[in-house]
Amino acid sequence: MSTDLPQTPAGLLAAAVTEDPARPLITYYDDATGERTELSVATVDNWVAKTANLLVDGCGLVPGDRAVALLPAHWQTAAVLLGCWAAGMATSHGAPANSPQAVDVVFATAGRIDEARAWPAADRYALALAPLAAPLREIPDGFSDYVVDARQHGDRFVPYEPVDPDSDALVGLPRGSLSHQALASAGAERGAVLGLESGSRLLVVDGPDTPARPLDWLLAPLAAGASVVLCRNADPDKLKARAEQERITVTLS
Repeated sequence: MSTDLPQTPAGLLAAAVTEDPARPLITYYDDATGERTELSVATVDNWVAKTANLLVDGCGLVPGDRAVALLPAHWQTAAVLLGCWAAGMATSHGAPANSPQAVDVVFATAGRIDEARAWPAADRYALALAPLAAPLREIPDGFSDYVVDARQHGDRFVPYEPVDPDSDALVGLPRGSLSHQALASAGAERGAVLGLESGSRLLVVDGPDTPARPLDWLLAPLAAGASVVLCRNADPDKLKARAEQERITVTLS
């Protein structure tokens, strides 16, 4: 990765765009629906820019504001998290350890709407996580459809002020929070532990008992210049053939 850009999650993505925007970054499978979606670095960057513009221009949020993402491992989750970090927001992901408190924006799947309502927020977005980024069939009261609203925003995001690398990026952790710089460093360190390098193909299976962490399926491959094949609702009988088809070099066990 280039050392000319800030070592933050947003900086890691910007470096990946500069180096090879066409290479695959996330290949997503859901064996419950038969979905296979492949996103290049440029496509992920496009969704991240739309998300950051939604937060800044649509919601009027600024660096340091707080977001909660009640989302599973998914390519749209990557867009939400990286969009929040590009906008300089402090973000809780998954099931935050702290009790619900006032935040500025909440993202949640349709199955976690009741949980999301416990978080007081000015803006709320629901995600269908449907194949082809289809919108929700029914939008819950008090929520907007993330896909519909994000698509209305620009494909390029330029922050009004640079993100402070030392400001909080990931919060609600059992041991406190991580800054943008520390989060990027954690991704690089995790990538090294997994043996990732430029061009590696990482297979990650997201399961109900062992949910995949963004550090593993998103930040580690992004920092290493690798790509991820992310599987939800995985059919165990398909994984061996899939690993061969996708030319997997590292499997997260």
